[in-house]
Amino acid sequence: MSEARIDGRPVTLEAAVAQAAKLLAASRLPVIAGLGTDIAGARAAIALAERVGGVIDQMHSDALLRDLTVMREAGAYVTTPNEARLRGDTLLLVGPSLTETWSDLGERLVSAPLAAEIGGARRVFWLCPGKSAVPAGAKVVGRSPAELPGQLALLRACVGGRLARVPKAIAGLATALRAARFGVAVWSAAALDELTIEMLFGLIDELNPATRFTGLPLAPADNAIGVTQASGWMTGFPPRTAFGRGYPEHDPWRFGARRLIEDGEADCAVWISAYGPAQPNWRTHVPTITLTAGEPTQSAIHIQVGRPALDHDSVEHDPRTGTLVAKVASHRIDMPSVADVITRIAAALPGGAWPC
Repeated sequence: MSEARIDGRPVTLEAAVAQAAKLLAASRLPVIAGLGTDIAGARAAIALAERVGGVIDQMHSDALLRDLTVMREAGAYVTTPNEARLRGDTLLLVGPSLTETWSDLGERLVSAPLAAEIGGARRVFWLCPGKSAVPAGAKVVGRSPAELPGQLALLRACVGGRLARVPKAIAGLATALRAARFGVAVWSAAALDELTIEMLFGLIDELNPATRFTGLPLAPADNAIGVTQASGWMTGFPPRTAFGRGYPEHDPWRFGARRLIEDGEADCAVWISAYGPAQPNWRTHVPTITLTAGEPTQSAIHIQVGRPALDHDSVEHDPRTGTLVAKVASHRIDMPSVADVITRIAAALPGGAWPC
């Protein structure tokens, strides 16, 4: 059974839904942020934003948009986790936080056997891992993440034959990458800036005339990739998209939820975090409706929702396969999903519900 509160006081779900609809109907520019939800929740949230002329933003948009920005401005070679696991005979792990982003990266990718037709042993290199735990057998080149842009620039220049004298470790790494039959660079955009990601794609581009090399950007948590894909097929754009003019507009800076709220442009927020206890990251008070799986928050309205794939069935992006998958609830309980609650809120708005 869902727990609902208004200004910290326990109320019925119906009362919380009615008050949420009242807040949204009175808002001039609401933001619907967090978006830590499954595909059904994302679809409902995007439809609600369109209905109220609001803005959508995902809690991991900063990392998501770094990869997307480089991809659309410079192009990219990417593959799936399964393809990298089966065929990647040479792995180049880049930067810190990889095992934090993908906790079983070592088991699922680094130490997994290659496909029978590939055979042989996988070679693994890690460029500037910082304090990350390095899997057994991986060779470290550079250590500090602060060195990473310089190390990548040296490596790219070496691969491209534009340096006469290079450090021995970089020269050895360049030789190993050129010798790969199917090489894969792995990184997390949460730890890299756009210029470093662009440099990495440039390195991959320079390797491909001699061998097959590609990239595997790790997916942020909270179904960030699934939400981005849902946003793409519903609006044509990733999150940080607004509907205030009656059609979708995308701008990574103008439609960032935190900026809109802290600059006083947004006057109401819906925060969604069904996977964990993530909280809004803005420092300015704004009437907020929270839909979370955790404990009640100090928001104007709080509605507890079920956790995707645990409390209710879901469809979401699986970072281990790189695709959307249907998941059956492992601990089903009587708790509304994000989609259920948002559908109720939409139905309580003036004019009733719209199809999503």
